[in-house]
Parts: sequence; C-alpha cells; structure tokens
Amino acid sequence: MRMPELLPVLDQKTIEKLIDETAKRISTDYAGRPLVLIGVLKGAFIFMADLVRRLTIPVTIDFVGISSYGDQTVSSGCIRLTRDIGMDVCGRDVLIVEDIVDTGLTLAFLIAHIRSLGASSVNVCALLDKRARRRVEVAVPYCCYEAPDEFLVGYGLDFDERYRQLPGVYRLQFNPEGAS
Repeated sequence: MRMPELLPVLDQKTIEKLIDETAKRISTDYAGRPLVLIGVLKGAFIFMADLVRRLTIPVTIDFVGISSYGDQTVSSGCIRLTRDIGMDVCGRDVLIVEDIVDTGLTLAFLIAHIRSLGASSVNVCALLDKRARRRVEVAVPYCCYEAPDEFLVGYGLDFDERYRQLPGVYRLQFNPEGAS
C-alpha cells in the first residue's frame, strides 16, 4: 500500500500570521472580560497553544473531547463526547477553539452542550473553516482560514492519528493502487 502524498496548503509562517491577526481580534473583542477557552481534543491542541500565547487578555483553559471521525476521512455524523469540560462555565464567556469546522454537526452539538451548562456567551475560533461541507449552519466569528474541500492534515489535524506533528497544513492526495 502506497502512502498518500502531502500537498502544501498553509506553511508555518502563514499560519503564524493568521493566528496573530485572529488573536488581536479576540483580545480586542474580549478586553476587560474574563474568557474561558475550551479546546477540542485532540486536533486543536497545537493551534490553541499558539493562540493562547498571542492573546493579550487573561484566559482560563479547559478541553473537551469529541469524536465523529474515527479512522475515516469523512464525519460519521455520530457525535460522541469522550471528555467533558471540568470547569464551571455558568455565567462566563466561552470561546470554543477548533482545528477545523467541517459539517458543523460536531460544533453545533458542542455549542448546545456548553450553553446548557449556563455559559453567558459561546463563540467559536477555528484555524480552518471548510464551509463547502457544511450540513448545519454554525457561526465561526474567529476563522483564520477558509479551507478547500479536501482532506487536510498537519498542525494538529490527523488521519488515523498520524500527521498531527507537521508544522504546516497539507492536503492528503490518495493515489490509486499502482499509480505512480
């Protein structure tokens, strides 16, 4: 079996610039307001770490685990909470930090879940927004990059738990068996 080819989409310098710009917007919009960042594991951990270091406002941090892909390249549509947040968000402003927003199903589930815990506001920050695949409309007010409708890996995004460590974002090009 041949390994898929990695085709560059975003390099490390471009990602850094996009995060800088997004962090400035968030810091301005939430100035003077305590903010809770909820990172969606596992994919958002690298993006969230870089984002947090660029924010100029105080934040508290927690993580949530949600699964909808498994080892597939498309969402199964079956959303499973694998790790709930551990802090009280009642009456607090929450910013969900995602690696990529695709169908919107997972994000809609998570927004409803956090609202049910009494958060005063829930917004979303995503490294990548793949609007072409949206099945449920969700707002992503802090989007770094509108992504093409391709399967992407790197910078926290994975395929079957591989490729997260790559410093940029790449498209997986699956070559047919025997193709060169």
